Amino acid sequence: MPGGVFSGGKPWYTWREAAPLGGRGGGKEYRMAERSPLAIFVAALLGAVVGTGLTLTFGRSWLVRDTAPPPVVNAPPPATPVAGSAAADPVVDIVQRMGPAVVSITTVVPGRETFFGVTPPSEGQGSGVIVSPDGRILTNSHVVAGSAEIRVRLANGRTLPGRLIGRDPANDIAVVQVRGENLPAAPLGDSTALRVGEPVIAIGNPLGFQSTVTTGVVSALNRTIRPQPGVVLENMIQTDAAINPGNSGGPLVNSRGQVVGINTLIIEAAQGLGFAIPVNTAQQVAERLVEHGSTTRAFLGVGAVQVPEHAAAQVGLQPGVGVFVTEVVPGSAADRGGLQPGDILLRVDQTTIRNPEQLRLVVQRHKVGDRVTLLLQRQGEQGEVTVVLGEAPEAP
Repeated sequence: MPGGVFSGGKPWYTWREAAPLGGRGGGKEYRMAERSPLAIFVAALLGAVVGTGLTLTFGRSWLVRDTAPPPVVNAPPPATPVAGSAAADPVVDIVQRMGPAVVSITTVVPGRETFFGVTPPSEGQGSGVIVSPDGRILTNSHVVAGSAEIRVRLANGRTLPGRLIGRDPANDIAVVQVRGENLPAAPLGDSTALRVGEPVIAIGNPLGFQSTVTTGVVSALNRTIRPQPGVVLENMIQTDAAINPGNSGGPLVNSRGQVVGINTLIIEAAQGLGFAIPVNTAQQVAERLVEHGSTTRAFLGVGAVQVPEHAAAQVGLQPGVGVFVTEVVPGSAADRGGLQPGDILLRVDQTTIRNPEQLRLVVQRHKVGDRVTLLLQRQGEQGEVTVVLGEAPEAP
């Protein structure tokens, strides 16, 4: 999808109108014994009074003999706020638990030499999320790219210097470290369990507004985005939760209060089109960055989409099994192994493939040069092919 621009950087409840009160009023019915002239006159007089909106008070009623004073109807007392009632709202509860783990990241990028001289240093803004009590932070690679200085502001207002552990531009993930103990860490969920339509919350610092919360739903899964030349982000989560510049690197949270994505970019010319990196991908990349400081990724070289359930039945597959190969990268392991667009990839070694994100994660668990066996289905027939994984091309 062209035109992607990095971002950085309804509510899930509805009002329901109460049902009208039911029931019938009681009381006696009075009838005149006969229509005397006096009765007709009184009836006409009462009709005129009602029609003009006037009120008459009789010293003694001749219709109903009731000397008791009229009942006094007291207005209901004002509702007493229930302590902690706001916390009963699921969004409020999640934000209260997750908010302390969301940080603001400010970077200083040195000036550049130009024909007219050296430009002054510039500052960038983004977000991040603490994932370990000792101060490890997940954010986007583009948030910290080219920075000479990183400052991390915690939710309590403290500002700490940040140290870049490593970044992976191909996946747009970076790890930043601050010194701290017992810092609030966000729990990580399982992005492969996400379903289209389920509610999500985006937390971050868009346009410098600290700790901003927006809500929406998972609009789509497994999107492929090309935000700039040479960068292809696969298996992205699409959401209509508002994401703006400065939200980049902040968490996308599910209804159980778990991080399921890292907010990354928006489509600038559209509304309600935001994208997040699946947290399973982010976590895997972060582990390699912490261990090695950089990433060398194994690469199969296919583009793929999930097999729709109605199509699975037509080709004799169980629902939720296999991915359609939509693209084969020239010169890649898949190309050398003879894979073609239209193939259905069912298994890598002994792992059944159910969606494109799982395929990506399975391949990335291998090293460059590993041999893997693929189970394919082509034109109704199944067969195996063994390929040697290559190295993923570097992103700028």
